[in-house]
Amino acid sequence: MSSNSLPIYVWWYIFYRKNKTRSIPKIMGGEFMKQADCIIIGGGIAGIQAAIQLGRYKHDIIVIDSAHGRSTIAKAYHNILGWPDGVSGSQLRSLGRQHAEKFGVEFFNDSVTLLEKRQDKFFIRTANSLEYQAKTIFLGTGITDNIPPIKNLYPTLGTSTYICPDCDGYEIMNKQTVVLGGGNAGASMALTLLYWSKDIVYVNHLKSKIDDKYRKKLEENKIPVYEEEVQEVIIDAKQQLTAIQLVNGKIIEAEKAFTAFKGNKLNNNLALQLGVKVNDSNHVVIHPRTKETNINGVWAGGDLVAHSEQVTISMGDGTQAAIWIHKRLMGEPPPYMD
Repeated sequence: MSSNSLPIYVWWYIFYRKNKTRSIPKIMGGEFMKQADCIIIGGGIAGIQAAIQLGRYKHDIIVIDSAHGRSTIAKAYHNILGWPDGVSGSQLRSLGRQHAEKFGVEFFNDSVTLLEKRQDKFFIRTANSLEYQAKTIFLGTGITDNIPPIKNLYPTLGTSTYICPDCDGYEIMNKQTVVLGGGNAGASMALTLLYWSKDIVYVNHLKSKIDDKYRKKLEENKIPVYEEEVQEVIIDAKQQLTAIQLVNGKIIEAEKAFTAFKGNKLNNNLALQLGVKVNDSNHVVIHPRTKETNINGVWAGGDLVAHSEQVTISMGDGTQAAIWIHKRLMGEPPPYMD
Protein backbone atom coordinates (compact mmCIF):
# COMPACT_ATOMS: atom_id res chain seq x y z
CA MET A 1 0.00 0.00 0.00
CA SER A 2 1.42 3.41 -0.94
CA SER A 3 1.51 6.31 1.53
CA ASN A 4 -1.05 8.13 -0.64
CA SER A 5 -3.63 5.38 -0.10
CA LEU A 6 -3.51 5.37 3.70
CA PRO A 7 -6.95 5.62 5.36
CA ILE A 8 -7.92 9.10 6.51
CA TYR A 9 -7.93 8.17 10.19
CA VAL A 10 -4.28 7.12 9.89
CA TRP A 11 -3.43 10.55 8.47
CA TRP A 12 -5.27 12.13 11.38
CA TYR A 13 -3.25 10.06 13.83
CA ILE A 14 0.04 11.04 12.18
CA PHE A 15 -1.03 14.69 12.26
CA TYR A 16 -1.97 14.41 15.93
CA ARG A 17 1.34 12.88 16.99
CA LYS A 18 3.16 15.77 15.33
CA ASN A 19 0.82 18.50 16.55
CA LYS A 20 -0.34 18.05 20.14
CA THR A 21 -2.16 21.37 20.17
CA ARG A 22 -5.29 19.88 18.62
CA SER A 23 -7.42 16.89 19.38
CA ILE A 24 -8.65 14.26 16.97
CA PRO A 25 -12.32 14.28 16.08
CA LYS A 26 -14.54 11.28 15.77
CA ILE A 27 -13.88 10.73 12.09
CA MET A 28 -16.16 9.28 9.43
CA GLY A 29 -18.81 7.86 11.73
CA GLY A 30 -16.54 6.93 14.61
CA GLU A 31 -13.42 5.12 13.39
CA PHE A 32 -11.29 7.06 15.89
CA MET A 33 -12.06 8.73 19.21
CA LYS A 34 -9.39 10.10 21.55
CA GLN A 35 -9.44 8.15 24.82
CA ALA A 36 -7.86 8.68 28.24
CA ASP A 37 -7.75 7.24 31.73
CA CYS A 38 -8.87 10.60 33.07
CA ILE A 39 -10.02 13.76 31.36
CA ILE A 40 -9.62 16.93 33.36
CA ILE A 41 -12.07 19.64 32.36
CA GLY A 42 -10.64 23.01 33.31
CA GLY A 43 -6.93 23.82 33.19
CA GLY A 44 -6.83 26.16 36.17
CA ILE A 45 -4.95 25.61 39.40
CA ALA A 46 -6.88 22.56 40.62
CA GLY A 47 -6.96 20.95 37.19
CA ILE A 48 -3.26 21.39 36.48
CA GLN A 49 -2.29 20.13 39.93
CA ALA A 50 -4.41 17.03 39.40
CA ALA A 51 -2.79 16.57 36.00
CA ILE A 52 0.71 16.70 37.46
CA GLN A 53 -0.07 14.08 40.09
CA LEU A 54 -1.89 11.78 37.66
CA GLY A 55 0.89 12.19 35.10
CA ARG A 56 3.39 11.01 37.68
CA TYR A 57 1.32 7.84 38.01
CA LYS A 58 1.87 7.38 34.25
CA HIS A 59 -1.81 7.41 33.39
CA ASP A 60 -3.07 8.71 30.05
CA ILE A 61 -4.33 12.17 30.96
CA ILE A 62 -6.02 14.87 28.88
CA VAL A 63 -6.74 18.42 30.03
CA ILE A 64 -9.37 20.39 28.11
CA ASP A 65 -9.20 24.07 28.94
CA SER A 66 -11.06 27.11 27.59
CA ALA A 67 -8.34 29.48 28.93
CA HIS A 68 -10.99 31.77 30.43
CA GLY A 69 -10.70 30.82 34.09
CA ARG A 70 -10.27 33.07 37.10
CA SER A 71 -6.52 32.42 37.25
CA THR A 72 -6.06 33.85 33.74
CA ILE A 73 -6.90 37.39 34.90
CA ALA A 74 -5.01 37.45 38.23
CA LYS A 75 -1.82 39.47 37.78
CA ALA A 76 -0.41 38.43 41.16
CA TYR A 77 -1.00 36.02 44.03
CA HIS A 78 0.84 37.02 47.21
CA ASN A 79 0.05 34.26 49.71
CA ILE A 80 1.53 31.16 48.06
CA LEU A 81 4.44 29.29 49.60
CA GLY A 82 7.66 29.82 47.63
CA TRP A 83 6.61 33.07 45.95
CA PRO A 84 7.46 35.85 48.45
CA ASP A 85 7.26 38.52 45.75
CA GLY A 86 4.04 37.14 44.28
CA VAL A 87 3.29 35.18 41.12
CA SER A 88 0.75 35.76 38.39
CA GLY A 89 -1.96 33.30 37.48
CA SER A 90 -0.63 33.07 33.94
CA GLN A 91 2.86 32.21 35.19
CA LEU A 92 1.53 29.53 37.53
CA ARG A 93 -0.53 28.06 34.72
CA SER A 94 2.37 28.11 32.28
CA LEU A 95 4.82 26.51 34.71
CA GLY A 96 2.19 23.98 35.78
CA ARG A 97 1.47 23.01 32.21
CA GLN A 98 5.17 22.52 31.47
CA HIS A 99 5.45 20.42 34.63
CA ALA A 100 2.52 18.21 33.63
CA GLU A 101 3.70 17.82 30.05
CA LYS A 102 6.96 16.33 31.35
CA PHE A 103 4.85 13.35 32.41
CA GLY A 104 2.98 13.00 29.13
CA VAL A 105 -0.15 14.97 29.99
CA GLU A 106 -1.82 16.43 26.91
CA PHE A 107 -3.51 19.84 26.85
CA PHE A 108 -6.18 20.99 24.39
CA ASN A 109 -7.61 24.46 24.09
CA ASP A 110 -11.34 23.94 23.74
CA SER A 111 -14.61 24.11 25.66
CA VAL A 112 -16.64 21.07 26.65
CA THR A 113 -20.30 21.39 25.67
CA LEU A 114 -21.55 17.89 26.44
CA LEU A 115 -20.58 15.42 29.14
CA GLU A 116 -22.45 12.16 29.59
CA LYS A 117 -21.96 8.78 31.19
CA ARG A 118 -22.77 5.55 29.38
CA GLN A 119 -22.38 2.48 31.57
CA ASP A 120 -18.88 2.87 33.03
CA LYS A 121 -17.44 5.31 30.47
CA PHE A 122 -17.68 9.07 30.00
CA PHE A 123 -18.18 10.76 26.64
CA ILE A 124 -17.32 14.34 25.84
CA ARG A 125 -18.13 16.65 22.97
CA THR A 126 -16.51 20.06 22.60
CA ALA A 127 -17.27 23.41 21.00
CA ASN A 128 -14.95 22.40 18.15
CA SER A 129 -17.09 19.29 17.54
CA LEU A 130 -14.38 16.97 18.83
CA GLU A 131 -15.19 13.88 20.87
CA TYR A 132 -13.38 12.12 23.70
CA GLN A 133 -13.87 9.11 25.94
CA ALA A 134 -12.59 8.67 29.50
CA LYS A 135 -12.67 6.20 32.36
CA THR A 136 -12.80 8.99 34.95
CA ILE A 137 -13.47 12.74 35.05
CA PHE A 138 -12.11 15.61 37.13
CA LEU A 139 -14.15 18.82 37.06
CA GLY A 140 -12.16 21.98 37.66
CA THR A 141 -14.39 24.44 35.83
CA GLY A 142 -14.30 26.99 38.61
CA ILE A 143 -16.12 30.26 38.94
CA THR A 144 -16.45 33.37 36.78
CA ASP A 145 -16.26 36.63 38.69
CA ASN A 146 -18.82 39.34 38.06
CA ILE A 147 -16.52 42.24 37.26
CA PRO A 148 -18.09 45.14 35.34
CA PRO A 149 -16.31 46.26 32.16
CA ILE A 150 -15.03 49.47 33.72
CA LYS A 151 -12.30 51.12 31.66
CA ASN A 152 -8.77 50.22 32.86
CA LEU A 153 -10.02 47.95 35.66
CA TYR A 154 -8.83 44.60 34.32
CA PRO A 155 -5.14 45.61 33.89
CA THR A 156 -4.98 46.39 37.62
CA LEU A 157 -6.42 43.11 38.90
CA GLY A 158 -4.04 41.44 41.34
CA THR A 159 -1.58 44.34 41.48
CA SER A 160 -3.60 47.28 42.79
CA THR A 161 -7.20 46.06 42.54
CA TYR A 162 -8.26 42.93 44.39
CA ILE A 163 -11.24 40.64 44.85
CA CYS A 164 -10.50 38.46 47.87
CA PRO A 165 -9.72 40.06 51.26
CA ASP A 166 -8.37 36.79 52.66
CA CYS A 167 -5.89 36.66 49.78
CA ASP A 168 -4.97 40.31 49.46
CA GLY A 169 -6.22 42.32 52.41
CA TYR A 170 -2.62 42.68 53.52
CA GLU A 171 -1.80 44.55 50.31
CA ILE A 172 -3.89 47.58 51.36
CA MET A 173 -2.32 47.95 54.80
CA ASN A 174 -2.80 51.61 55.86
CA LYS A 175 -3.42 52.69 52.26
CA GLN A 176 -6.14 54.79 50.63
CA THR A 177 -8.55 52.17 49.35
CA VAL A 178 -11.76 52.42 47.35
CA VAL A 179 -14.34 49.66 47.22
CA LEU A 180 -16.17 49.32 43.90
CA GLY A 181 -19.34 47.36 44.45
CA GLY A 182 -23.05 47.20 44.74
CA GLY A 183 -25.42 47.41 47.68
CA ASN A 184 -24.81 45.29 50.75
CA ALA A 185 -21.99 43.30 49.13
CA GLY A 186 -19.88 46.39 48.70
CA ALA A 187 -20.81 47.72 52.13
CA SER A 188 -19.79 44.45 53.75
CA MET A 189 -16.47 44.48 51.91
CA ALA A 190 -15.75 48.05 52.99
CA LEU A 191 -16.35 47.13 56.63
CA THR A 192 -14.23 43.99 56.36
CA LEU A 193 -11.29 45.96 54.98
CA LEU A 194 -11.17 48.17 58.09
CA TYR A 195 -9.01 45.43 59.61
CA TRP A 196 -6.18 46.53 57.30
CA SER A 197 -6.90 50.21 56.63
CA LYS A 198 -9.04 52.94 58.14
CA ASP A 199 -8.89 54.98 54.92
CA ILE A 200 -11.77 53.34 53.05
CA VAL A 201 -14.24 54.80 50.55
CA TYR A 202 -17.21 52.92 49.11
CA VAL A 203 -18.50 53.61 45.60
CA ASN A 204 -21.90 51.99 45.11
CA HIS A 205 -21.36 51.59 41.38
CA LEU A 206 -24.61 49.69 40.86
CA LYS A 207 -26.60 52.14 43.01
CA SER A 208 -28.14 49.11 44.70
CA LYS A 209 -30.01 49.37 47.98
CA ILE A 210 -27.88 49.36 51.11
CA ASP A 211 -29.72 48.09 54.17
CA ASP A 212 -30.00 50.40 57.16
CA LYS A 213 -27.83 48.18 59.34
CA TYR A 214 -24.96 48.51 56.87
CA ARG A 215 -25.45 52.25 56.40
CA LYS A 216 -25.29 52.72 60.15
CA LYS A 217 -22.02 50.77 60.41
CA LEU A 218 -20.54 52.69 57.48
CA GLU A 219 -21.41 55.97 59.17
CA GLU A 220 -20.07 54.81 62.52
CA ASN A 221 -16.74 53.93 60.88
CA LYS A 222 -16.66 57.16 58.86
CA ILE A 223 -16.63 55.40 55.50
CA PRO A 224 -17.87 57.79 52.78
CA VAL A 225 -20.39 56.33 50.34
CA TYR A 226 -20.77 57.56 46.76
CA GLU A 227 -23.94 56.54 44.94
CA GLU A 228 -22.53 56.94 41.46
CA GLU A 229 -21.24 54.82 38.58
CA VAL A 230 -17.53 54.61 37.89
CA GLN A 231 -16.47 56.07 34.56
CA GLU A 232 -12.95 54.70 34.59
CA VAL A 233 -10.00 53.62 36.69
CA ILE A 234 -7.14 56.06 36.34
CA ILE A 235 -3.79 54.29 36.07
CA ASP A 236 -0.14 55.29 35.80
CA ALA A 237 2.51 54.19 33.32
CA LYS A 238 2.95 50.91 35.24
CA GLN A 239 -0.80 50.20 35.10
CA GLN A 240 -1.18 50.84 38.82
CA LEU A 241 -4.40 52.39 40.06
CA THR A 242 -4.05 56.02 41.18
CA ALA A 243 -7.67 57.20 41.27
CA ILE A 244 -11.27 56.49 40.32
CA GLN A 245 -13.26 58.83 38.09
CA LEU A 246 -17.03 58.79 38.49
CA VAL A 247 -19.55 59.44 35.74
CA ASN A 248 -20.32 62.84 37.26
CA GLY A 249 -16.67 63.82 36.82
CA LYS A 250 -15.58 63.49 40.45
CA ILE A 251 -12.15 61.96 40.95
CA ILE A 252 -11.44 59.90 44.06
CA GLU A 253 -7.75 59.39 44.71
CA ALA A 254 -6.74 55.95 45.90
CA GLU A 255 -3.75 53.65 46.08
CA LYS A 256 -5.67 50.40 46.11
CA ALA A 257 -9.14 49.08 45.29
CA PHE A 258 -11.36 46.08 45.94
CA THR A 259 -14.33 44.91 43.91
CA ALA A 260 -17.45 43.53 45.57
CA PHE A 261 -20.27 42.61 43.21
CA LYS A 262 -22.79 39.85 43.67
CA GLY A 263 -23.50 37.48 40.81
CA ASN A 264 -20.34 35.42 40.43
CA LYS A 265 -21.19 32.45 38.23
CA LEU A 266 -20.34 28.91 39.21
CA ASN A 267 -19.46 26.98 36.08
CA ASN A 268 -21.41 23.89 37.10
CA ASN A 269 -23.33 23.18 33.87
CA LEU A 270 -21.37 20.03 33.06
CA ALA A 271 -21.76 18.74 36.60
CA LEU A 272 -25.51 19.24 36.38
CA GLN A 273 -25.61 17.42 33.03
CA LEU A 274 -24.28 14.34 34.82
CA GLY A 275 -26.58 14.67 37.81
CA VAL A 276 -23.83 15.72 40.19
CA LYS A 277 -25.23 16.93 43.50
CA VAL A 278 -24.88 20.64 44.33
CA ASN A 279 -25.59 22.49 47.57
CA ASP A 280 -27.88 25.47 48.19
CA SER A 281 -25.28 27.86 46.77
CA ASN A 282 -24.86 25.64 43.67
CA HIS A 283 -21.35 24.49 44.61
CA VAL A 284 -20.57 20.89 43.72
CA VAL A 285 -20.75 18.58 46.72
CA ILE A 286 -17.73 16.30 47.15
CA HIS A 287 -16.60 13.71 49.65
CA PRO A 288 -14.25 15.50 52.08
CA ARG A 289 -11.63 12.77 51.93
CA THR A 290 -11.59 11.71 48.28
CA LYS A 291 -13.08 14.76 46.48
CA GLU A 292 -15.36 12.41 44.53
CA THR A 293 -18.90 13.53 43.74
CA ASN A 294 -22.07 11.48 44.12
CA ILE A 295 -21.53 10.23 40.54
CA ASN A 296 -19.16 7.28 40.56
CA GLY A 297 -16.01 8.17 38.61
CA VAL A 298 -16.44 11.94 38.75
CA TRP A 299 -14.25 14.10 40.99
CA ALA A 300 -14.22 17.87 41.45
CA GLY A 301 -12.07 20.54 43.03
CA GLY A 302 -11.11 24.18 43.09
CA ASP A 303 -13.58 27.04 43.24
CA LEU A 304 -16.33 24.82 41.83
CA VAL A 305 -16.65 23.28 45.28
CA ALA A 306 -17.41 25.11 48.52
CA HIS A 307 -14.32 26.42 50.29
CA SER A 308 -12.39 29.67 50.79
CA GLU A 309 -11.53 30.08 47.08
CA GLN A 310 -7.78 29.95 47.69
CA VAL A 311 -5.14 28.89 45.17
CA THR A 312 -3.41 26.70 47.73
CA ILE A 313 -6.64 24.93 48.65
CA SER A 314 -7.34 24.32 44.97
CA MET A 315 -3.92 22.74 44.65
CA GLY A 316 -4.76 20.44 47.54
CA ASP A 317 -8.07 19.50 45.93
CA GLY A 318 -6.30 18.56 42.73
CA THR A 319 -3.66 16.42 44.43
CA GLN A 320 -6.11 14.69 46.76
CA ALA A 321 -8.54 13.91 43.95
CA ALA A 322 -5.72 12.57 41.76
CA ILE A 323 -4.63 10.14 44.47
CA TRP A 324 -8.11 8.64 44.65
CA ILE A 325 -8.57 8.67 40.88
CA HIS A 326 -5.39 6.61 40.64
CA LYS A 327 -6.70 4.17 43.22
CA ARG A 328 -9.92 3.76 41.25
CA LEU A 329 -8.05 3.23 38.00
CA MET A 330 -6.09 0.51 39.80
CA GLY A 331 -9.34 -1.20 40.73
CA GLU A 332 -9.81 -0.06 44.33
CA PRO A 333 -13.38 0.75 45.39
CA PRO A 334 -14.31 3.96 47.25
CA PRO A 335 -13.21 3.79 50.92
CA TYR A 336 -16.70 4.68 52.12
CA MET A 337 -18.47 1.74 50.44
CA ASP A 338 -19.89 -0.95 52.74
